[in-house]
Amino acid sequence: MASFSALPQAVVEATPFRPAPENTMTDHHATSRADARAWVAGSDAPEKSSINLGFMPLTDSASLIVAATQGFAEPYGLTLNLKRQVSWSGLRDKLLSGELDAAQGLYGLIYSMQLGIGGAPATDMAVLMGLNQNGQSINLSTPLRQAGVCSGETLVRHVRQSSAKLTLAQTFPTGTHALWLYYWLASLGIHPLADVNTLVVPPPQMVEHLRAGRIDGFCAGEPWGAHAIDQGMGFTIATSQSIWPDHPEKVLGCTRAFAEQYPNTARALIMAVLEASRFIDASEENKAGTAQLISADEYVAAPRQVIEPRFLGDYEDGNGHAWRDSHALRFHGDGEVNLPYLSDGLWFMTQFRRWGLLREDPDYLAIATRVQQLELYRDAAGALGMAQPATAMRSATLLDGRRWDGSDPAAYARSFDLHALSELPSSADDQGPSPCCASS
Repeated sequence: MASFSALPQAVVEATPFRPAPENTMTDHHATSRADARAWVAGSDAPEKSSINLGFMPLTDSASLIVAATQGFAEPYGLTLNLKRQVSWSGLRDKLLSGELDAAQGLYGLIYSMQLGIGGAPATDMAVLMGLNQNGQSINLSTPLRQAGVCSGETLVRHVRQSSAKLTLAQTFPTGTHALWLYYWLASLGIHPLADVNTLVVPPPQMVEHLRAGRIDGFCAGEPWGAHAIDQGMGFTIATSQSIWPDHPEKVLGCTRAFAEQYPNTARALIMAVLEASRFIDASEENKAGTAQLISADEYVAAPRQVIEPRFLGDYEDGNGHAWRDSHALRFHGDGEVNLPYLSDGLWFMTQFRRWGLLREDPDYLAIATRVQQLELYRDAAGALGMAQPATAMRSATLLDGRRWDGSDPAAYARSFDLHALSELPSSADDQGPSPCCASS
């Protein structure tokens, strides 16, 4: 564990009931927290107090790490045992076996487990809350830049003129990174299942695969895009927030059986992570301290100077362009980030359908309503006096100009010029190239 002494004073002192000066609560919030403590100490006390909590070495695991190590869980009667995972398939398997009680999860991973695609039998799953929005990136190799690829347009030209297909990596066949990569390529007119080869690589291994020449680019969470630039191995050609500003990304997930057997534990876990999420977003100082904390070898295992800039929204693409991103990684956003929106779950299922992972339209709304634990989340956020979006449906316009509002997911899935709707679903795993993600 990183020692508390390694953190800035604002982080050391900002426990849930002893906030840093810039994060001082109003009387209303102080009262709600006191009420919450009394509430979880009574008949609503956690049924299970020690939780094995899985995470991947990614910047957006920060709220789980902060909740577990900075005193946010203990007031709710929980001990959070952080369990770093090597791959998303390994994390999935440990959730299913019960070795992990809950975990950071790719939105698409949780829904593929629910639907029985992506290499595991169908299992009822639960999204307890959203963990973050934004903060992923698509990165290409230095040799591609040397070949003149520096934009989407030049990439299209290269793909059309080259005799060899590019090989692009993502982190799990049904995960967010696969879907951001596919969406971005398709928006350029590049069919992700026909015009390029794709394979699966765990996030921390992306840069070494670039170095070895096994891949020409990748989509993954930070800090691995920034690390590729730092190592001179590549450049960022697109951010995920340029595809969909404030898009859904990672969630706090568990099996539905766990949420039903231990509802008070699940509620307390949401409350602890909500507190940590609000703390991280409260100030730049808190974000900087969090970047230092998660850089430790037992967490993300990457230099602070690689993690911190994009954590704070300061981007440099490796091609000499720098900017302050208005839709950078965020963990709370005054409650906008954390609600398990029905429309977010619906969207990922539309992309499964679009790319041939589902043969038929699922019962979109019924499945999302079952997976997204809205009532449990609203109970937890309400006990903390936190602001909550009024509706579980939200809308957005993505980079191709298409409007998504969740009103007709079946029609939305069929609305794209590039798709694989005629393909059958395939088993996929993230131990190597996937049939459903190879060229068709």
